[in-house]
Amino acid sequence: MTLRWLPFDPVARSFFEEDMQTRTCLEDRMQEPRIPIEEKQRLLALHRLNLLDTPPEERFDRLTRIARQYFKVPIVLVSLVDADRQWFKSAQGLSVCETGRNVSFCGHAILSEEPLMVPNALQDPRFDDNPLVTGPPNIRFYAGRPVHAPTGERVGTLCLIDVRPRDLSRLDLQVLADLAGAVESEMARSG
Repeated sequence: MTLRWLPFDPVARSFFEEDMQTRTCLEDRMQEPRIPIEEKQRLLALHRLNLLDTPPEERFDRLTRIARQYFKVPIVLVSLVDADRQWFKSAQGLSVCETGRNVSFCGHAILSEEPLMVPNALQDPRFDDNPLVTGPPNIRFYAGRPVHAPTGERVGTLCLIDVRPRDLSRLDLQVLADLAGAVESEMARSG
């Protein structure tokens, strides 16, 4: 459809063009994670674990070290998704302990029982302009397996991050699921 402008209405044309530019910019923006319907129960389950803002523990660090070695990725995290942040109970290869939930890949991963895999974040419109992609840590690959509280709520992830695009095999996905299960077992001992 082609729009024709009447020469006597430059103001209407200006408003329309400005509106279209704004819509285009909003459509190109990264997608923030949705808030799940069961968010209140999910957050209660997360806080009942008594893991947020606690010191690192070898029982979680051991699992992220194993994952880092097996998958040969620079970053592995046990991420707990709180109301407005994701906090890292264990972090291999990353020196920060949290990021905003609004820019988190893990916030997307907890929305489904299935693992979230992003082979190349630069080619995924949900993430291509995410500050964690366009700047440090320069995420290209992400794979996150949801981890559950003992009552079944998805409270975080075991996630793999790489600075280069890649994919996982079926065997790799099974190993990630097994390690996520081990993280859940350790979390159950905490609550």
